[in-house]
Amino acid sequence: MKRLRMEIYGAVQGVGFRPFVYRLADSFDITGWVCNAAAGVILEVEGEEAVLRRFGEAVEKEKPALSIIQDVTREYLDPVGYTGFEIRTSTGGERRVLVLPDISTCDDCLEEIMDPENRRYRYPFTNCTNCGPRYSIINSIPYDRPATTMSGFHMCRKCLSEYEDPSNRRFHAQPNACPECGPHIELLDRNGKILAERDEALRRTASAILDGKIVAVKGLGGFHLIALASSDKVVQLLRKRKGRKTKPFALMFPSSDMISSFCEVSEMEKNLLKSPESPIVLLRKRIDHGSSNKLSGYISPGNPDLGVMLPYTPLHHLLLQEIGDPVVATSGNLSDEPICTDEKEALRRLSGLADLFLIHNRPIARHVDDSIVRVVDGREMVLRRARGYAPLPVRMNKKSDVILATGAHLKNTLALSIGNNVFVSQHIGDMETPQAVKAYKEVWSSIELLYHAKPKKIIHDMHPDYISTKYAVESGLPAFPVQHHVAHVCSCMLDNELSPPLLGVSWDGTGYGTDGTIWGGEFFKIGEEFIERVAHMRVFRLPGGEKAVREPRRSALGLLSEIFDDPDRYIPSDVFMKEELTVLKRMLKNNLNSPYSSSMGRLFDVVSSMLGLCQTNEFEGQAAMLLEYAAAGVETDDSYNLLLDRSEGKPWILDWESLINDIIEDITIGEKASMISARFHNALAEGIVSVAELMGEKEVVLSGGCFQNVYLAERTANMLRRKGFTPVLHWKIPPNDGGIAPGQIFAAVNLYKNE
Repeated sequence: MKRLRMEIYGAVQGVGFRPFVYRLADSFDITGWVCNAAAGVILEVEGEEAVLRRFGEAVEKEKPALSIIQDVTREYLDPVGYTGFEIRTSTGGERRVLVLPDISTCDDCLEEIMDPENRRYRYPFTNCTNCGPRYSIINSIPYDRPATTMSGFHMCRKCLSEYEDPSNRRFHAQPNACPECGPHIELLDRNGKILAERDEALRRTASAILDGKIVAVKGLGGFHLIALASSDKVVQLLRKRKGRKTKPFALMFPSSDMISSFCEVSEMEKNLLKSPESPIVLLRKRIDHGSSNKLSGYISPGNPDLGVMLPYTPLHHLLLQEIGDPVVATSGNLSDEPICTDEKEALRRLSGLADLFLIHNRPIARHVDDSIVRVVDGREMVLRRARGYAPLPVRMNKKSDVILATGAHLKNTLALSIGNNVFVSQHIGDMETPQAVKAYKEVWSSIELLYHAKPKKIIHDMHPDYISTKYAVESGLPAFPVQHHVAHVCSCMLDNELSPPLLGVSWDGTGYGTDGTIWGGEFFKIGEEFIERVAHMRVFRLPGGEKAVREPRRSALGLLSEIFDDPDRYIPSDVFMKEELTVLKRMLKNNLNSPYSSSMGRLFDVVSSMLGLCQTNEFEGQAAMLLEYAAAGVETDDSYNLLLDRSEGKPWILDWESLINDIIEDITIGEKASMISARFHNALAEGIVSVAELMGEKEVVLSGGCFQNVYLAERTANMLRRKGFTPVLHWKIPPNDGGIAPGQIFAAVNLYKNE
């Protein structure tokens, strides 16, 4: 007889791990106990040694589907005489356990809420150990009910019986509740007056949406603004109230079959829609669907894609069942602000946007947006990492001290490293408003408290004016900068568990360069503890600096001024007022507030402006997106000339001058914008291959916001493969600035660790 002690680390709380161990021990007829600890799950079992070995193997092989085991320790000891098996009270200690993301409603719970004979029929907060809220309700770990926002709801006799029954799937399900003892919903008007409660509130909400009302709905990690997607009038009203002219709205559909009638859906995309993460998935619109009257053209104007998701909580399932049609489900916020999580805050901030408010009384511990993914080059690519993904860590090959990375200015996330784990926060957003800065500070505090970890140093962007840089420098801890585009490449290396040597391509909008210029079209050779900028796009000036980021027409004027004395003749004639053009030309001539940039994102802006697609960005990347969409459906290997040049001892330069002249010639002869866009994209892919052939590294990492562009990413990857290279794209960490924070940590640990 022996006693086996196992300590199991990973995502092992909130997934039914202790009930699983309980039932497994019973099947092996062995005695002992199991409990949650701050580090994970600890168990001891007694029996014959051969039986204990088989039991230990079964724990790892048969673990709950949602659990993630990172590490297991085993120790065989002398028996102490356990007489039964029990789930013990949780213990403290070092915090190593992984907090699980929020999980979409499982089929069993969905069946219950649709069954009139079930006591949870139409109950919007039904959950079990296989689904429901996790990260959005956890205040601290170990993951027990008193440490969640469910602590104020005391289980009724029936719920407690389920909670204590090892054979029940709600055995130790911490958010367990029912209509008798759990949270409930209320429908409010703009003044906070209660109009209806419980199921009546849900039915009246559905009726109001069908009648054309915009309703702010408190969901899992914050509020959605929900409106009928078939009404032009309603969608235009929502755009007007939100100040959102053309940026696409996300949609929620009642079923995957209905999505298939509007969108082209591959098997992988269908699996993503139905996954436990249940993200927004970017899908191509079907041209041949026969239900055009059920979807307004103002949902995503000028965009061949739709961002769609399925209901992921019982509340959403019930609401969409009542409505029966797709709805707009956009974040409950004002432009550049984080989503609202509290009903009082929502009544104050959203009263000008929503007609009604469907709220509930389960507090939200932290805001969590919907995640966004798309399929690129045959696999999932996360573009916004939040619900369903955060705060699960990414594993690093090397252990590190506790390090906090403060991320970028746009699409901000934070990252915290502990040992081999890099914990990436949920999407925070653009640091443009006081509300966003407040949310940023709250997430910073929350991620430290959750893991009881005090950073020993802070890593930040090189840009001195970023708010994230300011807070890092003012933290009182040793603070170290990592260049923006280096962080992009490193985030992709972390995402794919890569080690040097390799070639990193970092293409995005803008980032502060080490030479004082604005970078964004960079190539880096990465070796063991060194990184070298080996090539970049030819620089051009941005008249007005930040204004040029928002106005592609300015970038076009700046680049064309490098080639021509009369640059405005190659831009559509109605783009500038005469006086405005005079001022901008003077700025360029005298080099006033016109910084040089090697940005690939700005080059996209230039071509988009020249083609008349976009002169002013309503949202980040709009001009580049429109240029990508222009090439949709075009199949050609034609491309423009993008030449490589080099001065003695300096990095190689990808020179766009010949490319721009080719585009001007095509515009002059009346070539279609679709063909010009395709040739432009093809030239960029060929440029990457040319640099790769010069550098000779087999692995080529493709990072930065430009590689959210499916045409560019897939064209480049395929060309690299044909030439014998291994292209590497992002998948769980976003290629955009949402991936900067984990990349900063990887760079600090692997490239600059001696600093």
